[in-house]
Amino acid sequence: MGQAVLPIKNEGGYYEIRLESIGGLGANLCGKMLGELGIRHLGLNSASFSSYGSEKTGTPVKAYIRYCEDKKAIRVHSPVIKPHLLGIFHDALLHNDGILEGCTAQTTLVLNTQQESKEVIAKCAQASEVYIVPAQRIAMETHSRINVVMLGAMGAAMGFVPLEAIKQVCEENLGKKYPDALAANLAGIERGYHETVRIQLEKTGKTDTEKNSCTEQELGYETAPIGGINPHIGNSVIADLSPSRQGYIPIFRPEKCINCALCDSTCPDMVFQFQKGIYKDKEMMVNKGLDYYHCKGCLRCVAVCPTGALVKGIEAQNPHKEHFLPNQDLLRQPNYYEKSGADGYITSESYLTEKRIAGGEV
Repeated sequence: MGQAVLPIKNEGGYYEIRLESIGGLGANLCGKMLGELGIRHLGLNSASFSSYGSEKTGTPVKAYIRYCEDKKAIRVHSPVIKPHLLGIFHDALLHNDGILEGCTAQTTLVLNTQQESKEVIAKCAQASEVYIVPAQRIAMETHSRINVVMLGAMGAAMGFVPLEAIKQVCEENLGKKYPDALAANLAGIERGYHETVRIQLEKTGKTDTEKNSCTEQELGYETAPIGGINPHIGNSVIADLSPSRQGYIPIFRPEKCINCALCDSTCPDMVFQFQKGIYKDKEMMVNKGLDYYHCKGCLRCVAVCPTGALVKGIEAQNPHKEHFLPNQDLLRQPNYYEKSGADGYITSESYLTEKRIAGGEV
């Protein structure tokens, strides 16, 4: 096909996309496919990259995509601050105001949500347009994945991307690797494209400046903090990962603990709190408890524990967690922890009748 016509561009000449998600929902791959979509099927130049931690399952993930005309070179490789399209892969992410950072009167927002509630939509009011799609339900019904449903939904919301082009980039990326799941993924794309609904936003009369009061000052040579401090905190040390858990937590049984610290060495998120104490009449570092704010429920500690001091538990059955000891070096302050979103897929009723495989479900 010929070159697609970008409906809007920023001062640099780019159409910019940002995806907000948590590890496990496929935003990284979705961003890659959006990048290839621009080059291979829209006649545009494009660039894409993602941002996530070393142990990304359950933790915040962001993907950034830029489009421009084919005669223009992309010379900007920084994160997208003011997106023209913002894709949010789970409505629980809206609990964090930073997810909507940079939304302007030119931003189109695509949200995966199971219900059209006034509370959810009100949080998106600073965008110019809001589209919702029940991506999780569609993914379960088509035996596909949330990322391909969101890919179809975002293609529909952009307005200049034909459905066939999205299907082709999916075939190129997933067809050879997961041929058995290709038909399901294509069905997920098509339903996402057609079942995305535009929401009529209520006009509040606020100005763009008032709507975007949370947008931070742009930093440059003259406005950077003294000492070169990075104000854009991007690691899980200060993140409340509890919303990312998929229904399970490690349960600590201190009477079985031998303080070998294998749990601490395998944990990616500083959960275990060791302090000086006495074990078998010797002074040593003793496991005093778990910081469940940092725990995302990966259960790697349960797998590595040699004595059964850590066991798998259902969080709903343990609302009052014993041995919950917050990290004393990171005392909580208002708005200090950045929340990620929840993925209820594993504990959902539909999951019980499905078997998850790479590339889809059968």
